[in-house]
Amino acid sequence: MFQKTLLTLLIAGAASIALPAYAQSEGPERQNVAVQAFGSFVKSTTQNGIDNSATNSGGVLGTYRYFFSTHHGVEANYGYSRNTQNYTGAAGVSTNSHEVSGAYVFRMPFRKFTAFALAGAGALVFDPRNFAGASSQTRASFIYGGGADVNLTSHIFLRAEYRGFVYNSPTYDLPGLAGMDRVTHRAEPSVGFGYRF
Repeated sequence: MFQKTLLTLLIAGAASIALPAYAQSEGPERQNVAVQAFGSFVKSTTQNGIDNSATNSGGVLGTYRYFFSTHHGVEANYGYSRNTQNYTGAAGVSTNSHEVSGAYVFRMPFRKFTAFALAGAGALVFDPRNFAGASSQTRASFIYGGGADVNLTSHIFLRAEYRGFVYNSPTYDLPGLAGMDRVTHRAEPSVGFGYRF
């Protein structure tokens, strides 16, 4: 009887010592996914007397991140929005806009939140809706941004982020817009939720 009690106490003691060590984290988790709602605000530009602008709109963004260390990682994104591209003297082109991008991410974890900055490249696909003669166009883009993940639980977080895109505006291969593309900027503030694992 004494031996069984002693054995039980030794096993329980070893488990109680090992449990805190097992529960300790090696730092922030290496992977996370997030879904965010964003606003899309495109800078108006003028070239050769032709104004180009886009209606303000909203969209949805999905992100996957993988971190090689506490601070350094990469992300892949897909986003969708819809707006109308307007050119002086031409009808507006209602457009489905898809964005696919990849970026380097630097993060700085704190107790309640994690701040991050990013820079990368991507493609913006402009797909016109019901506009005769207009073709889909893909534009390369430089991407930069930053934000913070606010911890709600050990795995769930709230993400607030700003991303900026620098790219050539679409012309949809329309003869009347030939040569009217120019460098422009899209601002995308966003907020959403994520899960780290």
